[in-house]
Amino acid sequence: MSFLRATLLRFRNSFAKERLDHDLDDELAAHLEMHVADNLAAGMSPADARRNALLKLGGLEQTKEGYRDRRGLPFFESIWQDLRFSVRTLRKNPGFTAVAILTLALGIGANTAIFSVFYGVLLRPLPYPKPQQIVRLWEVNENGGHPNFSDPNFEDVQAQSRTLQAVAEFNMLPQTVSFGQSATHIGVSSVSRDFFRVIGVEPFKGRGFVHEEQQLNAAVVALVSYAYWKQTLGGQSDLSSLRLQIGGRSASVVGIMPPGFSFPESADIWIPREVYERLPSRSAHNWPVIARLADGLSVRQSRSELSTLARRLKQQYGQDTAMTDVAIEPLQSAMTGNVHLALVVLLMASMFFLLIACANVVNLMLAQAAARDRELSLRASLGAGGARLVRQFLTEALLLSLLGGTLGIFVAFWGLDALLSIAPVGLPRLENVSINLPVLLFSLGVAVLIATGLGIICAWKSSAAGPQGVLNEGHRLQGNGPRQQLLLRAMIAGQLVTAVVLLVGTGLMGRSLLRVLSVDPGFRTERVLTMELDLPDQPQMPLRVELLDELFQRLRAVPGVEKVGGAAILPLLPGGSPDGYFAVMSPSQISPRMQDLIGRSVNGSLETDPALLKEFSSFFDDLFHDRERLGDADFRVVSADFFETLGIPLLRGRVFAERDSPDTQHVAVISESLAREKWPNQDPLGQTIEFGNMDGDPRLLSIVGIVGDIREASLETSPRPAVYVDYRQRPKAVRHFSFVMHTSRPPAAVFSAAREIVRGLDPQLAPRFSSLSRIYSDSFESRRFSLTLVAIFSAAALLLAMAGIYGVNAYSVAQRTREIGVRTAVGASAEQILNMILKQGMAAAGIGIVLGILASLALTRSIASLLFEVSPLDPVTFCGVALLLLLAVLAACWLPARRAAKVDPMTALRYQ
Repeated sequence: MSFLRATLLRFRNSFAKERLDHDLDDELAAHLEMHVADNLAAGMSPADARRNALLKLGGLEQTKEGYRDRRGLPFFESIWQDLRFSVRTLRKNPGFTAVAILTLALGIGANTAIFSVFYGVLLRPLPYPKPQQIVRLWEVNENGGHPNFSDPNFEDVQAQSRTLQAVAEFNMLPQTVSFGQSATHIGVSSVSRDFFRVIGVEPFKGRGFVHEEQQLNAAVVALVSYAYWKQTLGGQSDLSSLRLQIGGRSASVVGIMPPGFSFPESADIWIPREVYERLPSRSAHNWPVIARLADGLSVRQSRSELSTLARRLKQQYGQDTAMTDVAIEPLQSAMTGNVHLALVVLLMASMFFLLIACANVVNLMLAQAAARDRELSLRASLGAGGARLVRQFLTEALLLSLLGGTLGIFVAFWGLDALLSIAPVGLPRLENVSINLPVLLFSLGVAVLIATGLGIICAWKSSAAGPQGVLNEGHRLQGNGPRQQLLLRAMIAGQLVTAVVLLVGTGLMGRSLLRVLSVDPGFRTERVLTMELDLPDQPQMPLRVELLDELFQRLRAVPGVEKVGGAAILPLLPGGSPDGYFAVMSPSQISPRMQDLIGRSVNGSLETDPALLKEFSSFFDDLFHDRERLGDADFRVVSADFFETLGIPLLRGRVFAERDSPDTQHVAVISESLAREKWPNQDPLGQTIEFGNMDGDPRLLSIVGIVGDIREASLETSPRPAVYVDYRQRPKAVRHFSFVMHTSRPPAAVFSAAREIVRGLDPQLAPRFSSLSRIYSDSFESRRFSLTLVAIFSAAALLLAMAGIYGVNAYSVAQRTREIGVRTAVGASAEQILNMILKQGMAAAGIGIVLGILASLALTRSIASLLFEVSPLDPVTFCGVALLLLLAVLAACWLPARRAAKVDPMTALRYQ
């Protein structure tokens, strides 16, 4: 404590210097007078008495300095002196200070904004208790695919795993939810019994689900999000009065989740999964699964146990299950895996941009240091040590960096708003993105690192010549020395290496986007408007068909609507059509028992008779054992005019017609790729297939037509084989339906008329309008977002690099003015001077470009998964970037070289 007290006292004394110096002067003067008086009394003369007194005190100034050192903290005092000197130095050069601070602010601000997204999406822990224990599970099939879980496989994993303390099924479907007279389209999640135990979150108001509510056909209850409760339900405290209509089923609100809770993402309502039937088939991969690891266990330990369990189930059930293994991954990684590489690339691009910005500031500081050579050498000659000069540069660099970093924080706030405004809709965890404490610490760390780098480089340069060298006139005549020339050329090369890497990445991603845009989706997108509806959960399928028929009839009558079609799911939307196995079989292969089951299932008994459902699932499991007759395809429910409205060509046969009623032979239209894959050497028309496992309707489908392929999932994936069925014959799978209208009128007029039609038929329906061109554009929004940001960084980096190269060459020419004058005086022509400066500048640039190309060859392989039909080593991109940079460097070197060629020898010899 005494040491701490002494240190604090000395620290306080350091900031009371003026008062203490005054007291010290008075005290020393009193002591001096006492010694003089004693000497006079001893018989000395006044002069000898004063001289002897001064000798006893050891000299007044020396005594003062010793006392000041003992009472204060010299290190902090010298730091304070350096800081004040740095402020004066920067104030004397406002142009340099403003440019340096602005450059650093742009670099630090861009990095902070990108890092805030990177941290919020990838690094910020999930807002749940012990989030590292929450994992996502998938089945693994023989092909290495990762489908969702079937109910039986989930139940086995739940019952037999010892490394998982809780396992739960969940899903999330946007649905129309009505409260009172209002209807909204929001996310509704069905969650199984242990879901909230896995997440570790309980309602903050009301209660969770109880056992009686988690039963088949139980009355539906719901938990709602805090935002939905506040905004839609009015924040009513009496939950017993809150009743919702979810997909035609009434649900009582029993609890409110805490503010900010939204898992699965975009979910606002949670209902028990158990109120819906359990599907006994092990090939029905319907449910995503999450789990919480047992305390003290790792993902690796759980993966080993789950793999053993999966092998045991495969041995037990054989062909009944396709599960050969279980994949496990931390939930946070599972949520962000698709965007991880893209965000890493964006962060690296911002880092490269910052490096170029720092290089420009180094150039500016080197120019400033060169102008201060005589000042620094004089200070060194007067006794300033090398460490003190280095500390001075570090202080100046730290001050610049902190000022740039502070301004960069404001740039980051603006940049983050801009980033979020153009971020793709599918980017996960955007609600967690903000300028928070970890982001600010990152920004501070970047500023300190920059300050250290700038200070060390400038201090190293200042030590290139000793004090005698700089004070010597000969040093001034020689312009740039070899050491300084090497540093300047290294700066040029370093800037160009970074610029090449950024431009190559931009070129590759840009060419990929052009390739994506050149892909034919297989359907028209122009002048096609869309209207999406969540249909009422009608227990009687004919009522659902009648509603759709009426909508089609009225929409066709809207002025300007030329064609109207529809599909359960439109192409290029997230999720896509469901896919699964179908079996090729003839009606003669169906046994009388199966015919009876089919009849009973058609009458609607499947949803209410668990025994029938089990027998029905067993039939499909047995059917799919014969691999020879199996095929894999998307199951797409559409209307008859869907193909013509979207311009999908009919290649053979016919599409759906009026004669295809629910009571006639069910028919199907298949895609060209399916016909080529499944029936390569025979005619698929007339073939019959069983695809009832997709919608619960086991009646055979007779193939009547073949249409062209379309890109269903995305423009970047090959067209999937598809089976199209008519919504009038197979309405069971139609819970959502999207109308497509080929129009000649402005969208607003058509949307207004369509909204009135829907409201007239059912006021509870909430239509959502868009256009197919918008859906098409949104399908590559993520790629466009990444390209936009990388292109901005690349363009800014190229401009900074050109400015840096120009500045370095202009500075070099200014330092070599006497040398150039001497060369001119002894006969060098203007053309020779021009060529010399250009050659030296282009030589350093050429080295930088070559090194940049080599670095790009090594780095672009890591972004191969972000490219589409473009090689990471694409020669067109590399050659184009090299040519662009050569032209840019030539332009940046031309002006200083031209100025050097016009130097007047007499003026140059009088220079400085």
